[in-house]
Amino acid sequence: MNRHQNEAKKYLSQAFGLNQRIESKLKQIDELHYLASKATVTYSDMPRNPNKGHSKVEETVIKIMELEEEIKADMDTLVNLKQDIIRRIKAVKEPELQTILDLRYLAYMRWEQIAIELDYGIDNVYILHRKALDQITVPETLQ
Repeated sequence: MNRHQNEAKKYLSQAFGLNQRIESKLKQIDELHYLASKATVTYSDMPRNPNKGHSKVEETVIKIMELEEEIKADMDTLVNLKQDIIRRIKAVKEPELQTILDLRYLAYMRWEQIAIELDYGIDNVYILHRKALDQITVPETLQ
């Protein structure tokens, strides 16, 4: 693979990495919800110690809210990135090459799945992929 193809691949692969981070944070939120639901509350008529700080449930809820804000920001970034990737893929002249790029970088399919989906040999998919990468315009910030 030449330098331009590597840069194009790196640019297009950003969406997958960001999507993985979002998925990871969503799993963290599920785990925190589970932990919060296991917490038990102790009721007492004794005044609460003002120096003690927050309860475990409160701390967990705060962590959940912080993660949710991070996810919202990541999702906005992912949507904008995908829109740009879609625009760059649509600029590729051949529909067959566009399809390979769509399946790989927007549907996150494995090479074997793409070959089966398109009824091509895996080597042919690799060749067409390199040809498609040659036609991707990489943003200046990544060059």
